[in-house]
Amino acid sequence: MTIPVILASSSPRRRELLGLLGIEPEVVPANIPEIHQPGELPVDYVERLARAKAAAVDRPEALVIAADTTVAIDGELLEKPADAPDAIRMLTRLSGRDHVVHTAMAVRWQGREAAAVETTRVWFRQLSDQEIIDYVATGEPMDKAGAYGIQGYGAVIVKRIEGDYFTVMGLGLTRLVSLWNQLGLTYRFESGFSPVP
Repeated sequence: MTIPVILASSSPRRRELLGLLGIEPEVVPANIPEIHQPGELPVDYVERLARAKAAAVDRPEALVIAADTTVAIDGELLEKPADAPDAIRMLTRLSGRDHVVHTAMAVRWQGREAAAVETTRVWFRQLSDQEIIDYVATGEPMDKAGAYGIQGYGAVIVKRIEGDYFTVMGLGLTRLVSLWNQLGLTYRFESGFSPVP
C-alpha cells in the first residue's frame, strides 16, 4: 500500500530526517501565524502550532507530518532570531548554560490525528564573544530556534545533551513512528507504510 507523505514544513532539516527513513515527502509548507499567547507554556505552544500546521494541509488521503520547535531558558522562549544582534543576544544567553528544546509533532491521516512533544536538554560550553560573532557571521543561526543548529557548525558549541538528538534538529524520529502507529500505520523499513494488521 503506497501512502503519499506530506511534510507541512519548509525545513530542509526535517526533510533530511525523513530521508534517513527512506521517505521523500511532498513539501507543502503550512503558513500559519506563530504567535505565543500570554501565559502559554512552551510545550503547549509548540503542540498548538504543530497541530495547526497539520490541520492546514487538507489532504486526507496522505500522511501529513507537521512539527514546531522552540528553545526555552529561564522561562523565555528563544525562537528564530530577528537579525544578527538578536542571534548574538540569544547565544550569549545560552553560553555556558543548559536549556531545553521542545519539538512538537502532529500527524494526520484519513481524518485522524495524533500529536506529542519531545523535550531534550542541551548544555553549551562557555563561548567567547568572538566565537559568538564568528558563528553568527556564518549565517547558520538565522533560521533556527535558539540561533543554533546542532547538526552544523553549532556541533562544536554543544557540550552534551540529555534526550533525543533528532528532537534538537526538529523531528524526533522515534516518537514520530509511535504517532504513526497511533493512526493505524506501521512503518516498514525501505517500503513505506502499511496498515497495522
